[in-house]
Amino acid sequence: MNSLLRDHAPISAEAWKEIDAEATQTLKTLLAARRLVDFKGPIGWDASAIPTGRTEKLATTLQDGAVTRLRLSQPLIEVRTPFELAREELDAIDRGARDADLDAVRNAARAAAIAEDRAIFQGYTSAGIEGIFPASAQRALTIPPSYENYPDVVAEATHRLRSEGVKGPYGIALGPRCYTGLTRSTTRGYPIINHIRQLVDGPIVWAPAADGAVVMSMRGGDFELTVGQDFSIGYLDHTSTSVLLYLQETFTFRVLSSEAAVPLTYPKESAA
Repeated sequence: MNSLLRDHAPISAEAWKEIDAEATQTLKTLLAARRLVDFKGPIGWDASAIPTGRTEKLATTLQDGAVTRLRLSQPLIEVRTPFELAREELDAIDRGARDADLDAVRNAARAAAIAEDRAIFQGYTSAGIEGIFPASAQRALTIPPSYENYPDVVAEATHRLRSEGVKGPYGIALGPRCYTGLTRSTTRGYPIINHIRQLVDGPIVWAPAADGAVVMSMRGGDFELTVGQDFSIGYLDHTSTSVLLYLQETFTFRVLSSEAAVPLTYPKESAA
């Protein structure tokens, strides 16, 4: 799109291809919530808000006998992550280099992915986003001290979902501590994470932005990520030695059914 000003950047088509590919690969690896929630969009860069279907009665009226209501909406947020590339590395790509230093692209993509997931899992009050963990906090279960007991907690979480009439399939997002602990721990020589796979029929997702874990239904209609402009790279400025770019996205997130998730949280005294 023209607002990205990519044509103004001193970057060849081949170099742009490498930059986009590097960002895409990193985003696909790190974006966790998109594998578990409903995705709506992209609805366009010019989208500023989505309707909630709710109204608020206004205290003052326009005319006696008339009732006025304000239609409510939820705004999209704009997340921009700048990064800088050396022009000599971009030139090296044009000469056929296969080892160009694109660490800045990966770092920006990592930051952008975690920003999206953090808003979805933990919420972002400043933007009016209630995350899955705070929305479902009343249903939370405590993560046991021993990973050998972890399958019992996951089994209890799926039982609670079924008891409330929330159908599967069920997926689970595991924060870094949970994922590492479950993949490294065994019981009688059998990896504990394999026990978890027998309890959930949806994906087990490594989620760097999650603190703890969350078992959630994937039946649809419970959690909605709305994207205006999906991740896109644009141009800001350049000097004789470097080019300043940015990775940008617009989105918002809504928890439509808080009963469709059961957070697994660490005891407060041992929380990371």
